[in-house]
Amino acid sequence: MASPATKSTTLVLRGGVLSFRDDPFRAGVDASRVFESDGAVAIRDGRIVAAGNARQVIAQVPADAQVACYDHALIAPGFIDCHVHYPQLPIIGAGGKPLLDWLDAYTFPAEQRYVDADFAREVARLYLRENLRNGITTASVFGTVHAHSVDVVFEEAKALGLRLLAGKALMDRNAPAALLDTAQRGYDESKALIERWHGRGRLAYAITPRFAATSTPAQLEAASALWREFPGTYVQSHVAESQAELQWIRTLYPGHRSYLEVYGDYGLLGRRAVYAHALHVDDADLGSGQFDLARARHPARPVNIGLATDLGAGTHFSMLRTMQAASEVAHLRGSPLAPARAWWLATAGAAEALDLSGVVGNLAPGGEADLCVLDLRATPLLAFRMQHVRDIDEALAVLLALGDDRAVRATYVAGSKVWDRDEGTS
Repeated sequence: MASPATKSTTLVLRGGVLSFRDDPFRAGVDASRVFESDGAVAIRDGRIVAAGNARQVIAQVPADAQVACYDHALIAPGFIDCHVHYPQLPIIGAGGKPLLDWLDAYTFPAEQRYVDADFAREVARLYLRENLRNGITTASVFGTVHAHSVDVVFEEAKALGLRLLAGKALMDRNAPAALLDTAQRGYDESKALIERWHGRGRLAYAITPRFAATSTPAQLEAASALWREFPGTYVQSHVAESQAELQWIRTLYPGHRSYLEVYGDYGLLGRRAVYAHALHVDDADLGSGQFDLARARHPARPVNIGLATDLGAGTHFSMLRTMQAASEVAHLRGSPLAPARAWWLATAGAAEALDLSGVVGNLAPGGEADLCVLDLRATPLLAFRMQHVRDIDEALAVLLALGDDRAVRATYVAGSKVWDRDEGTS
């Protein structure tokens, strides 16, 4: 692991710098996106001191500041992955089945292996190091029903200094017996994990009913009671991912107007509630129909949205590829997604969705210094294409189209370099 600057030393990273002064969906791309071709970010005690034009930043720091220069590179906030299942890494690429069949065929058998705490630690360690290799510095993570699956991922994240949200999956029905808890046991184990981990370093606990189909009403009530008991914790779950799932929820919860309102009626919506997918929601739920990014980000609809890899149903760690996929879907829906807006959804917008604005996801002074450095010449094709870009927006588009983990030159967590592609360190 590369050594960070000492507490008495300021570290300056110099190269192209990208950040945001506002929400580009609200204020427009040009008014919100900030780019300096010769920029710098100054870091001290794990926090950002200044960011912007290199000469102006360097003029603000002590003469003995350490300077790391990154040529042909873009220094940006670390990526934020808003939804991921680290225990599903052993089944990445398993496919060919609808959601509910996929759970039965692949996910539930895989998650039964996490009764073995050593196996859980092995996968958690790999997961976090792959995050760093891809410039991901914050994530919201599902464990399995086993409490130690959360202990090990928190332990490994704490050792790396990472900001992480995580929680034990709550399931008391419609899953294999080996993966079931009870409403009371789920409450008790989650409470113990909260008391052990929430607010420790850069860690936060997320109360995690897997989805309404695998929790009884009693378990949703217990999860809600736990959230009230520990304000400041998160709730994370799934909603409206497939039509078959929607129909199943209607039969399990016949007295509720919609799938999302099941959670609302049990007191599981509000600030710090994070719901994955939301593909099939109606106007009363979110102010949009089948998930439409452009409408959901309309100023009249206060829906906070962040991007996510959804590993291991998702097939890659790269947030560059995830942004590109989001852009392609938006284009198919007739609402093209500007590259800067996609980038905002993977950084500052994702921080907003996780109630972490001003903490991570941007380069504002006082924020935590979680950064990634992207190599604009990481591959021969990328280097060739970058010779022909006209401006930063085209450069971002090219990076999304052609970039992957090879483009991540370095990753910094709280001001310390924890991944260096060329040195092979992490």
